[in-house]
Amino acid sequence: MHKEHLILSQADHDFLMTTISQGHMAARVFKRATALLQLHQGQTLIAVANSLQVTHQSVARWRDNYLVRGLQALEEATRSGRPIRIDGKQRAQLTALASSTPPTGHARWTLRLLADKAVELGLCQSLSHTKARAILKKTVCSRT
Repeated sequence: MHKEHLILSQADHDFLMTTISQGHMAARVFKRATALLQLHQGQTLIAVANSLQVTHQSVARWRDNYLVRGLQALEEATRSGRPIRIDGKQRAQLTALASSTPPTGHARWTLRLLADKAVELGLCQSLSHTKARAILKKTVCSRT
C-alpha cells in the first residue's frame, strides 16, 4: 500500500499548529486538524485512522475535503433538512396557552382546540393536534 501524503502550505500548517495548541475547540475540529497534520508528516491513512480511532474512510474524506475547501474543511458543512417550523419561543407560548384558562364554553383545553387557537393567535402558520401533543408532552404542562 502506498502512502497518502498531503502537503500543507506553510500558512495552513502554522494555523493548524496554533489551533491545536490553543486547546479550545470541538473534538471533531481537533481530530480533523490532527489528521491533516499527521498526513502532512507522511503517515498513511490507516496509521492516522488508528491513532485517532476513526475509519480510514473518514481520514480520506477529511483529506479530500481539505483539498477542495482548504481550512474551511475543518468546520461542519451545513446539513440539509427541513427547517424548524415552531421554535422555542413559540413552544413556550403554546405551553403558556395550554396552562391558561380555557375559552368560554369549554371545561378544559383539548388538543384540537389548542392547535386551532395557536394558529388563530398567530403563534404559527399551521399546527396539528398531534404536533401540539408532542410539544406539550416534552413539558410538565397539564391541560386540566
